[in-house]
Order: sequence, then structure tokens, then C-alpha cells
Amino acid sequence: MASSSSSSSITILLLLLLLLHIAAAKKTYIVRVKHSDKPESFQSHHDWYSSQLNSESSLLYTYTTSFHGFSAYLTSSEAESLLRDSDSILDVFEDPLYTLHTTRTPEFLGLNSEFGVYTNQDLVSASNGVIIGVLDTGVWPESKSFDDTDMPEIPSKWRGECESGSDFDSKLCNKKLIGARSFSKGFQMASGGGGFSSKRESVSPRDVDGHGTHTSTTAAGSAVRNASFLGYAAGTARGMATRARVATYKVCWSTGCFGSDILAAMDRAILDGVDVLSLSLGGGSAPYYRDTIAIGSFSAMEKGVFVSCSAGNSGPTRASVANVAPWVMTVGAGTLDRDFPAFANLGNGKRLTGVSLYSGVGMGTKPLELVYNQGNSSSSNLCLPGSLDSSIVRGKIVVCDRGVNARVEKGAVVRDAGGLGMIMANTAASGEELVADSHLLPAIAVGKKTGDLLREYVKSDSNPTAVLVFKGTVLDVKPSPVVAAFSSRGPNTVTPEILKPDVIGPGVNILAGWSDAIGPTGLEKDSRRTQFNIMSGTSMSCPHISGLAGLLKAAHPEWSPSAIKSALMTTAYVLDNTNSPLHDAADNSLSNPHAHGSGHVDPQKALSPGLVYDISTEEYIRFLCSLEYTVDHIVAIVKRSSVNCTKKFSDPGQLNYPSFSVLFGGKRVVRYTREVTNVGAANSVYKVMVNGAPTVEISVKPSKLTFKRVGEKKRYTVTFVSKKGVSMTNKAEFGSITWINPQHEVRSPVAFSWNRF
Repeated sequence: MASSSSSSSITILLLLLLLLHIAAAKKTYIVRVKHSDKPESFQSHHDWYSSQLNSESSLLYTYTTSFHGFSAYLTSSEAESLLRDSDSILDVFEDPLYTLHTTRTPEFLGLNSEFGVYTNQDLVSASNGVIIGVLDTGVWPESKSFDDTDMPEIPSKWRGECESGSDFDSKLCNKKLIGARSFSKGFQMASGGGGFSSKRESVSPRDVDGHGTHTSTTAAGSAVRNASFLGYAAGTARGMATRARVATYKVCWSTGCFGSDILAAMDRAILDGVDVLSLSLGGGSAPYYRDTIAIGSFSAMEKGVFVSCSAGNSGPTRASVANVAPWVMTVGAGTLDRDFPAFANLGNGKRLTGVSLYSGVGMGTKPLELVYNQGNSSSSNLCLPGSLDSSIVRGKIVVCDRGVNARVEKGAVVRDAGGLGMIMANTAASGEELVADSHLLPAIAVGKKTGDLLREYVKSDSNPTAVLVFKGTVLDVKPSPVVAAFSSRGPNTVTPEILKPDVIGPGVNILAGWSDAIGPTGLEKDSRRTQFNIMSGTSMSCPHISGLAGLLKAAHPEWSPSAIKSALMTTAYVLDNTNSPLHDAADNSLSNPHAHGSGHVDPQKALSPGLVYDISTEEYIRFLCSLEYTVDHIVAIVKRSSVNCTKKFSDPGQLNYPSFSVLFGGKRVVRYTREVTNVGAANSVYKVMVNGAPTVEISVKPSKLTFKRVGEKKRYTVTFVSKKGVSMTNKAEFGSITWINPQHEVRSPVAFSWNRF
């Protein structure tokens, strides 16, 4: 009995010690402070914040522009006492973790050298003054895409710098790459209070991941002739705004991108003088007052900085879109008219079509045996690490289902088990979407329908065989663009009355600059090195729009971020290159605004949109007031000492947004008024064209808008009436409202829903 009692006492003691350890475990917290409460006895807010903490070492960042407050490394009890003991502390929350949303594009967008954007010397000269800030994994400054030949001096408005590090010399910056900084305190604290877990990572702006170099060169890389990825996509690689300047802010590390680091980078970028901020990263949905990207972006917008964010790669799941604040441009992904075809010639005489970026020695013409889902492991069909039996797969082509682990990892697993080739077959989750990868062994990817045929062949044939054939690069693919299956979808779960995503841009198989620190697959065992890489994701579509926003900023320096956003949205197209409505790669069905927003960007038309929907800071505040947030929550976003909500919108959908998302709820009638500004010619007349839904009647008054002068504003009111008998659980329906004259079509998509989501 004594022994048992002693054992129980030890167990209880260990549990108590464990609970004490958990209670004392430190985390990074973001602390929002009433900025105006700083006592005069403190010289700076930094000093004041430090005085409220047990030790100055706990303070990570002081925020002054994108956010009012600080971040600190605290125990949960310290965080609670801060909020409890000081009226100046308005909110304390844990540091959120965000993730990365991981050539031919200029021609596809109509930006080829024959078209006006690149031959218009006035615009080229003006874009020299545009600075695009990219928050990502850093930069590989030696990339040819940062060549500054013939670029004029750095704009005088630039207040940033190029930081030095153990592996980064500040002299590597130039008149193209004008700034490079890194922010890692949040990451280091989350990794155990300091230090780096990877030998490759250090406190420096250098990109050892590749993602940041890819996104920054997509936005504004200089033209590089004879560029390709291991022979694929050969041609001239260039960013959207080839003469704009690039400033990089490294906020993403091996475990992700921490909100405390992102806020610090946004704070600094705004002060540095950037014109555009590009963030190819995001997290889950959260109220705007707890969304660090939304909070930082509001400050940027207020200071005239355009913010572009990726929509996320969680499609085709409904209501999966991220970065949904209305002052942010939310970008989904579509395909290009370029492909990398590859084939599997089966032993039964059938030829299966897929895609691949494999660049090594081919397989020859001898058929090899196919294997699928064989062995003792329940996950061999997915080719997870350790799931394949080498005695079964050695010398054969392995069929792997897409999903769970990285596509390129599947190829590595097959190769390590002795397989000579791989066919990765989509399941229902990815549908017919094909993403090409640079596998370490001969491999192709096929869609679900083809995959089903392949799986059935392997199961039913007594001697299934295949030969893999690679065909390089093919242009003018039809149809294109197609909405990528991975591109995150609406409706917007934070504010259903705001349609998201806003637009789609090129995001599948995109060629851009790469880091020399890592192979193209990102796998440690990939020893290949290449100056360019082909990647897919809304991470790739986001910087396309960031670069285009830079061009519009150069062409129209007087336009607000909202006006630039409106121009890109209302001129976007919804017909592919076969003149058919846009399709969805998930199941080849027709796409809709919950997938493609206003449509695919068209920069040529965006330069001259005719009309724009502008939104002031005060209107955004009226929008926030309509969300029933507390005054403190709104102050957290707008960074003012107080806000007045007496003029709040009765409905968030009243915001002067370039698209409509009508939520009927229990009502049958919804009425919105919009205001458009004439940025086209004087004496312009527009007539309205309505494309309605079967269950909704739409009326617009007036039906004609006449503008006598440039800059004139006109209002119109739209009434949406849900027809009697429509089920409350009815699926979303869609329409559009377009203002037309001989020169312009100013189009706004409309989404209808009868319940929240």
C-alpha cells in the first residue's frame, strides 16, 4: 500500500509540475494599446511599452503605423494581467500563423512588346517611380531578374534600406532591388525562444526557399532573354511592371509566417514609401479586428498604398477564400494558354494525356509494368513516405493518388523505393486540374477521369504496362483561362455582403526567378539548381495583380487604391479564348463569381476603365460600423482615438464596392445605391445592361448616366427582388450589371444567396 501511495503522490506531483510548466510556457502575444494614453514622462511609445513588461527582452516589436501597440513574449498569466491591470491595454491575442499560398504571362495578358503598355514610353518612365513591396520568404538578389541596367536613380521618396546579414551583403541591392529587410522575432520566439532550427536559415533577407524570389520577379522582374526552366517555357521572362522598383520584406520562415512579423514588415514598408504591397500568404477567416493582414492593410490603404493578397489554395471547397477585407484586392488563380503535355501509352493501346516538367533522361520505348496500391501499407495508393514495398515497385511505374502529401514528395518516395516512373492520378478533390511538376524521376500527372481509367486498367489487366512520353512546351492551348481547382472560393464568411475573390489572374505553371539555395522541387534531396522555376498557386496570381496595380499607379498617379482596384475588376473578362464562359478545372463545369470574382484581369482595358467605384476611408469606417463591432474593435482597425458610428450603413453591402453580393436572408427586397466617377472622356453617356438570375428581378434607376465632365460623380440605385416561392436553402445564383457606351463596358458581377453560407 505504501508503495502504491508513494507512486500516486509522485504522479500527482509530476502532473502539477507539468501544469505549472504549461502555465509558465511563453508565447508571442500581440497587444493593442490606446495610442494617445502615453504619459509625457516617456520619450517614446517603445519606452512606455517596455515599462509595462517584466523585462525589456520580452518586447519584440513596437508598431506605430500599421497597428497601435506591440508584440511581446509572455506567459498566459502575464498576458492576462496586462489586460486586467491597465485601461490603456485594449486587447491581447496570440500571434496568428499564416502560410504561403504556394515567360508567357505578359503576352497572355496583352502586355507583349507590340502592345502599348511596354511601348508607351511615358508609362515606362512613370513606372520607374513605382515601388512594389513584397512580403514573402526574402530574395535571391543575384537573380538576373533584378538587373538594373539603364534604370534611373532610386526615387527620392524611398526611405527604406538594404539590410546586411551573415549571408547577405547590402551592396547586393541596386536600382532595381532597392530594399531588402527581414523580420524574424515572432518566428524565433515560436521556435523556442530564439535561434533557427535550420542551418540554412539566418537573420537576413536572403531567400533560401525560392517562393519570395518567384513572387517578386513575377510582380516586377526585369526582362531576361533566353529564360527557361530546364528547357521548358523558353523565352523572355519578365515581370508585370518591368521598370518598377522592388523592395522585399522577409516574414516567412520554415514554420510559416507569423502575424507579429507581418505587422512589423507592413509597418516598415508603409514608412519606407512603397506604392504597392504584395502578400502571397494567408490564414483562416477571422473578424477584421483580429486579422493582422486586414489591420495592416487598412493603414496602407489610408496612405495610398494598394494591397494585393492571394485568395488561398483551399479550392474547390466552398467558402474557403482568405484575405477578404474589402480594402484588399483578393486574387484567385487561373490557367495560361501554355501547357507541358506528357503521355502514358498503355499496353492496351490507349494513350492517356497528362502534364509534366520532368527534364531528365527519358524512359525509352520499352513498356514497364504498372503497379497501384499493392503491399501491406494502407497508404501505398498515396505514396506516402515509407508506404511502398521496394520488392513490389522496383523497376516499375507506380500509380499514386494525388492528395495528403506534396506532389513532388510522391515522386521522391517512388524513386527511393526503386520505382522507375510515376503517374500521379487526381481524385475527386482535385478533379480535372493538372499542375505540372519537376519530379526527380520520369512522372506525369493526369486528371480524375483519366486516373479512373488508369486505376481500372491496372486492377483488371493481368499484365498492365505503360511507356511515359514527354512533349515539352505547347502554346495557344484552348480553352484558357480556366479557373484553377485549387483556387479558394467564396462566399465570404466574414462579410457575405462583399463578393470575394475579386478577380483571378495567371496562377498555374508560372515561370519566374528562383533561389540558388534550393532545388526546384524544394526537397532537400533535390540537388538540381536553376535560375528560374515553374510554380502554381494563388501565390503566383497575386504578384501578377500587384505588378499590374503598379502600372496603373504609374499611368494614373492620382487614383486611390480603391479606384485602381475598381479598374481591374470592372474591366475583367468572363469569356475564354474560345469565346465561351469561363470554366472550372475542378469538374469542367461553368465557373461563377464565387470562383472567379469579377473575372480574369485585362490590363489593357484596366488602363482606361471609363468609370470607377471609389471608396473613401470614411466610407470604410461606415462599413465597419455596420458589422456591429464594438467601438474598440473598429478603433483597432482604423487607428483613430475614436470613431462615430451615427452614419453607419444599415447593411454592409451598401459599401460602394465594384461588385454586388446580395444576401436576402428573411427579406424579399434588397436595395443598394452605388456611385461611379467618370475617368473617361467628358460628355460620356452610359446605358445599363442587366443580366439577371431566374429567381431574382433586377431594376436599375436611372437606366442612363450622363457625365458632362471628367471627374464627375453619378449615383444609381439597384433594387433586387426575390421572386415568391424561392426556397431559403436555394443555392447561390448569379447575374451582372454593366454600364455600356461605345468605348467602355463597366461590368459588376452579382451573387445572390438566401442564407448566410
